[in-house]
Amino acid sequence: MNADALHSKADQLRLDTMRMIAAAGAGHPGSSLSTIEILTTLHYGVMSPGRGLVADRRQGDPLVTDLDRDRFVLSKGHAAPALYAVLLDLGVLPEGTCGTLRSLGSPLQGHPDSRLTPGVEVSSGSLGQAFSVAVGIALGLRHRAARARVFALLGDGECQEGQVWEAAMAAGQLGLDGLTAIVDVNGIQHDGPTDAIMGAAPLARKWESFGWETVTVDGHDCAALVEALRPRSRPTAVMARTVKGRGVSFMEGAVEWHSVCDQSRLAAAVEELSHA
Repeated sequence: MNADALHSKADQLRLDTMRMIAAAGAGHPGSSLSTIEILTTLHYGVMSPGRGLVADRRQGDPLVTDLDRDRFVLSKGHAAPALYAVLLDLGVLPEGTCGTLRSLGSPLQGHPDSRLTPGVEVSSGSLGQAFSVAVGIALGLRHRAARARVFALLGDGECQEGQVWEAAMAAGQLGLDGLTAIVDVNGIQHDGPTDAIMGAAPLARKWESFGWETVTVDGHDCAALVEALRPRSRPTAVMARTVKGRGVSFMEGAVEWHSVCDQSRLAAAVEELSHA
């Protein structure tokens, strides 16, 4: 897809994401909406079609066994609805599951579960842990001479976790050039502004100090994201500057929309996006 097509797809996925959260009556809309262009660019503009998606856990499934398929790890697992919107759109998840977010027995749980959900590479939710798994996947693929790339999406609040920096240090030391970390720098976490709680600035320089190449980009600009996500000779950390709750006027930049349980307010967000 070209940049215009990616932005059109992102608009559709933003509405699909909000519809799922509104139907559930609860979720993490702010964190999900800030990631939409990132996930869209990855799955429709960077990763090869059909790669990076675990369609089935059955032995012998080509998307499981193909060493050269790209991998995506959602380390900030609370943004799962945005990933589910992508997987539904790509046909990896059955269409009938779209209204079952957070329902008992549904594959679309509040945080991703790789045992239940096709297309989810790694279960995530405890922040920092899935990024460590992504480092291990990248190392394992290199040992097997695979051409695959590994992409991990983290939150800026997540970068307060010590485990993130242990993993970053290991990847830099090992020179895992097939690994790309994308940090969703929206400046807000559950309890308030990230800088007020435990500031990580200068964030890019911290990644650089562990041997990573860094790129800072507008996380809502699909063309800029495509360029930022190109292969490089070192592990790459993309600082994607985004707006929490992007696309909904009363949600943008508002900490109270990190996690919401209010069906009427969620329905209002869907209404606004439907007429955007």
